[in-house]
Amino acid sequence: MTIRPIRASVLDLAPIVAGSTAAISFQNTLDLARHAEQWGYNRYWLAEHHNMPGIASSATSLIISHVAAGTHKIRVGSGGIMLPNHAPLVIAEQFGTLESLYPGRIDLGLGRAPGSDQRAMRALRRGLGSDGSDFPEMVSELRAYFDPTDGNGMPGVRAVPGEGLNIPIWLLGSSGFSAQLAGQLGLPFAFASHFAPDYIVPALDIYRSNFRPSEALKKPYAMIGLNVMAADTNEEARRLRTSSQQQFLNLIRGRSGQLSPPVDSMDDLWSEQEKAIVTQQLSYTAVGDPDAIREQLPRFLEETGADELIITAQIYEHQARLRSYEILAEVMQLA
Repeated sequence: MTIRPIRASVLDLAPIVAGSTAAISFQNTLDLARHAEQWGYNRYWLAEHHNMPGIASSATSLIISHVAAGTHKIRVGSGGIMLPNHAPLVIAEQFGTLESLYPGRIDLGLGRAPGSDQRAMRALRRGLGSDGSDFPEMVSELRAYFDPTDGNGMPGVRAVPGEGLNIPIWLLGSSGFSAQLAGQLGLPFAFASHFAPDYIVPALDIYRSNFRPSEALKKPYAMIGLNVMAADTNEEARRLRTSSQQQFLNLIRGRSGQLSPPVDSMDDLWSEQEKAIVTQQLSYTAVGDPDAIREQLPRFLEETGADELIITAQIYEHQARLRSYEILAEVMQLA
């Protein structure tokens, strides 16, 4: 099947695989980013998570700087910063600093989920008073620090650096809340279909139907998350996929989300009910050799009308993860 021309980007969860360390994770992140730039990927995003032993990108702004400093042209940003965990002024200053260091290359993706469990959320927010319901007001305040003429900032408070800088802001989500807000504000929208695919089509409909052109964006622009496990053979790709299946299985069981080595079969590791849950939640996944990936991608594009794909590959072995992204770049003719 023919794949229509479309941009593809990388969502790196900076995995700390079983038996490894955060330091090695950061080395692998920069290595992947350099390859992604070479292969023609559009942007490289990192996500804020906390209290998760398998994910190293908790200090998201710092790892964004690490990647941007080690690359040359690929856009680098957050997918996303969980805004209710932070004072908007702090995020404006952090991303103002990043944009000043790496001009024209920084994206600010915002989410309203905690990116953590209840205990970590309490530790981050010093209480549970902020449940995300004030997310629209926080977004408005944040945007006003970049553009004080907006009038919604804190009187007498300026973000330095940050004020006057043009940093693209995206809203991220897995439901209709952020989809509607992104449409109303005229901002680009990214849907977390790589782990929450059930509501993707209604959410994108909400986004597009509520879209109001803005100075930031003249027409809707939607990016969708997709898991891709590509290898030189279908058998190897299916085997690589079992690491992400084990990770998600452990998460729904309330255990550590570290990536484990791949296995030949998942049959002895999950119940039929668990298999159904994992399979459904990870249904936005393309698996196989180059021909299989080429055959599978059009379905996701046709179903969503996406303007861009953002690809995550939770693969245990770093070289295999690199190869997966390389195959996808070749299939999509990104370079």
